[in-house]
Amino acid sequence: MRKLVYYVAVTLDGFIAAEDGSFDGFIFEGDHMTGINAEYPDTLPTQFREALGLQDAPNRNFDTVLMGRHTYQVPGGLPSPYAHLRQFVVSTKVTDTPDDVEVIRSDVAGRVAALKEEDGLDIWLCGGGKLAAELLPLIDKMLIKIHPVVFGRGIPLFDGKADITKFQRTNAQLFESGVSFMTYERP
Repeated sequence: MRKLVYYVAVTLDGFIAAEDGSFDGFIFEGDHMTGINAEYPDTLPTQFREALGLQDAPNRNFDTVLMGRHTYQVPGGLPSPYAHLRQFVVSTKVTDTPDDVEVIRSDVAGRVAALKEEDGLDIWLCGGGKLAAELLPLIDKMLIKIHPVVFGRGIPLFDGKADITKFQRTNAQLFESGVSFMTYERP
């Protein structure tokens, strides 16, 4: 069975984006970028993979990405941001997507559970916080990039009602940039 993996950057105070959905406070340079991108190149947008000469690199961890509407429609975003992956957007409002982006409009948990049953690499839950809260019972693993910044307000890691759910830390990497990369899995 494939795992649903919530892979996301977060601030010290638990936000995955500013109130307007931007990521301006996150650190995009430093040793963490080299280290994490080497391990998870499939999480780079397709245009960045091409710029880095990775367009033909096989996906190592994920073959599917799941995004909420705000994650998909991030300002300056692309209509097919992860063309090297099977792309799903969860939304009742998104109507115009390219052929390689499928919209899930209802029974999100049922659809994700069915995706987990398929053969293949893991499923990357890219965001956002509302979708993560809704899918928490299905999340098997979390890869959290903790940035040494405080936003004070914004979009929380889990935005909505979520039951207490325990995870076990299985790995921790600390980088000179100040970013910590933590891996948590269900016990």
